[in-house]
Amino acid sequence: MVTLRATLFDMDGLLLDSEVLWHKAEIEVFGSLGVPLDEGMGRSTKGMFVNEVVDYWYARYPWEGPSHSTVVELLLTRVGDLVESEGRLLPGALRALELTGERGPLVLASSTPMELIIRCLKHFSLLDRFVSIHSAEHEPYGKPHPGVFLSAAMSLEVAAGECLVLEDSAAGVIAAKAASMTVVAVPVAEDRAQAAFVLADLVLWSLEELSREWLEERFA
Repeated sequence: MVTLRATLFDMDGLLLDSEVLWHKAEIEVFGSLGVPLDEGMGRSTKGMFVNEVVDYWYARYPWEGPSHSTVVELLLTRVGDLVESEGRLLPGALRALELTGERGPLVLASSTPMELIIRCLKHFSLLDRFVSIHSAEHEPYGKPHPGVFLSAAMSLEVAAGECLVLEDSAAGVIAAKAASMTVVAVPVAEDRAQAAFVLADLVLWSLEELSREWLEERFA
């Protein structure tokens, strides 16, 4: 078994309940542009970079009016506002940060643009928990490409195979396994049947289930 030395965290849907807020913002913003999203639809773009989300829906329901970049900014601003007014840390988030932080450096590696990452982490007083922060906006490709995870590992000068990744999305699990990393997945109930989660080394219902014993077996 490979000995782990560092932990890489996703943010939306893992530490924060922001996935539901992304969905709410998308319904509002894309709905105003004629894209027929509703509360009953799952977030099919979960784990994708925001520019890719805008491309995804424009390809299916092209609109006239706001530019691509304007729609991106509308989404980011709305999500940030919702996080600050309605957001909460998910159960076990602080405990998971503490348990893994006792065993090595922590890095955030998210598909969310850097400006919004910083806004969210500051709101929940989590910014100082991480040695470095990485956004897929600075990579050629977002998840499921492994780029953001590989950059995070390089920032620590730790081999990719010595990193633990905590993720909630199928795209994130695929990205982490493509980087040859150990993965703990924490999908929401409606996503658990997705084939990608079979790739994870451990699948939990909540970060509250992350055990000290499991970590001790894998970290130096």
